[in-house]
Amino acid sequence: MSFRVNSLMGQVMNRQEVGKLGEKIARKFLKKRGYRIREVGFRCPHGEIDIIAQQKDYLVFVEVRTKSNLDFGTPEESITQAKKKKLIALALTYTNTHQNLPSLWRIDVVAIELDDKGQPTRIELIENAIEQVSPFNC
Repeated sequence: MSFRVNSLMGQVMNRQEVGKLGEKIARKFLKKRGYRIREVGFRCPHGEIDIIAQQKDYLVFVEVRTKSNLDFGTPEESITQAKKKKLIALALTYTNTHQNLPSLWRIDVVAIELDDKGQPTRIELIENAIEQVSPFNC
């Protein structure tokens, strides 16, 4: 497990704590942009969706990626092909098991970079970041 020392505050933040902080920042960020948060941390056997929101006529599944250093790339670069497939499967599971949802949906990514104090230095919303793939495409 990796740890990050927050030298100015004397705290130690592990990856999970960085992730939780990022999700909190993302919720606030999305609300300011008119998203209505419907659910946080939806879990099923396939995994977890960080945030489920609604923006206008769209149900939006939001993957939050937070990094406190860029040694291994930007937050959005950490989303692998396998993760993209998993997010699509999670979104389909959600839409198939819940009622009264908007018929349109998409998957957005919120990429967050934090400084030494745990404050965001960059927050980027990438709408429709993961294309929905038809199971019939080869």
